[in-house]
Amino acid sequence: MCGRKVIKIPIMMGEFIIERYLNYNFGVAGVGLWYFCKDVESAIKVSEKALKAIKTVEGVITPFNVCSAGSKPETKFPEIGPTTNHPYCPTLKEKLGSESKVPPNVNSIPEIVINGINVDVVMKAIAKGIRAVIGMDGLVKISAANYEGKLGQFKIYLREVLSKY
Repeated sequence: MCGRKVIKIPIMMGEFIIERYLNYNFGVAGVGLWYFCKDVESAIKVSEKALKAIKTVEGVITPFNVCSAGSKPETKFPEIGPTTNHPYCPTLKEKLGSESKVPPNVNSIPEIVINGINVDVVMKAIAKGIRAVIGMDGLVKISAANYEGKLGQFKIYLREVLSKY
């Protein structure tokens, strides 16, 4: 199969195909780009264009494509896993009042999570994911999942990325 060694397992609907040899390496995971948009329709267009640009960078993946529920590192309910980052949830804007961090005119915030083989390729992907959508209708601002520096060993600053790539 394209020069790769695979195992083909017959199943009731075709075949299950898996690599014969699997490798792993340490990399960078969980870099989240947030696209603050006026509405769901523009959020879909913006995030699809960003995804397409990000995927041109060799050495990165977007494991979830576009996420509609940005998570947060801490939770009151660990048994159910990560919960929605409620201050950034547009549908909770009115209920949260001053606790909401959603800007006016923003009603949808898709997130694209980027994993890569090293920081350099992740930064290239971030730059492509930003530059591809600048000026698009419905895009209000671009930010990143920061978590106040509480999560992960790498700190990647968007302005730094854009000045370098």
